Amino acid sequence: MTTDAATITTDASTHPRKYHVVRDPGEVREAFRRVDEFEPTNALTSVIPLSVATLRVLSRARFTLPPVLASATGDRHRTVRKMVAAFFTPAKVAAVGPRVTELTRQRCETAAATLGSGPIDLADIIGRHIPPVIMQELTGFDCPDLMLLKRWSRDSLELFWGWPDEERQLELATSAVEFYAWLRETVTASKGDDSLFGVLNAAGLSTAEICSLGYFLVIAGQETTAQLINIAFYRALQNRALWHELSQGASASAFVRGVLASESSVHTWRRVVATDSTLGGVDLPAGAEVLLELSGHHPAGAAPTAYSLAFGHGLHRCLGAKLAELETITVLEETARAFPTLVLAGRDPEWIRLLSFQTPTTVMAALEPT
Repeated sequence: MTTDAATITTDASTHPRKYHVVRDPGEVREAFRRVDEFEPTNALTSVIPLSVATLRVLSRARFTLPPVLASATGDRHRTVRKMVAAFFTPAKVAAVGPRVTELTRQRCETAAATLGSGPIDLADIIGRHIPPVIMQELTGFDCPDLMLLKRWSRDSLELFWGWPDEERQLELATSAVEFYAWLRETVTASKGDDSLFGVLNAAGLSTAEICSLGYFLVIAGQETTAQLINIAFYRALQNRALWHELSQGASASAFVRGVLASESSVHTWRRVVATDSTLGGVDLPAGAEVLLELSGHHPAGAAPTAYSLAFGHGLHRCLGAKLAELETITVLEETARAFPTLVLAGRDPEWIRLLSFQTPTTVMAALEPT
């Protein structure tokens, strides 16, 4: 398999923006490894230029996202990454396993009380509730109301990774400003405590830097995991034999890793070429933007670790990778065991399709008629 040397147009209407698309998993890993040639500086920039009016809304709120973690590189990045990683160690992730099970069973009890009256939305009643609680308990700072957090997260993903028109941009920017204001207050209040934000404060990071890190960490820590859970729910329920096996105690690990390899909720990521470079036999000039496809291109019989590319690779691999995997596996297993006769209901769901994020908006399910 070789890199597709073609480009992808991300906005077909008013502002075509072209990326060099890299699909071969080996070449994607290579681009991640060559951090001095393929920089992350465009990782968090908006896919389309924001309008002047939208920029004014953000500017008035002092909204700024200086490079700190996902969009940074070098010694500074390594130092900050080490501090954040301390909150997501393998031991800490493993220790929250029983808590994930407990929360999922509680949500299944809530679902059971509603299920008799008709179909339920698994994404709404189960999937979205677990990741925010776990993230809050691991990082030590309180999250806002769940519905508010969900709106802020989805609006920010659309603003930075979607193709909103100018009117929609203003709506999304207003939401982003609300989110950022909450972040700034939370960061300020954390000074002197042992939360993640408190540790970063003590290390000398500025409020703007911590807000920049927190802005997407909060989203990644719960929204993208909830999106992955939704995909896993939907695909598992499409396979009646699999759902039956899970309901009888089978592990969901291999299935979830298959979803990550073929249809991850974070399916692409971006890089920019720092100096004239060659990747997969293709010459790329400095300044060229690269779109790395993280899932969907692993050949049959790929190494068992192929799924992990969905979380990036190397110095920018997602720090919450194991946590997201654990949560998705546990939620799927516990739900199948609670509702062994569950089946998909209604029409096929609509999907959120952004440059780097995807998920069904609902997963409607009902008990199979007897």
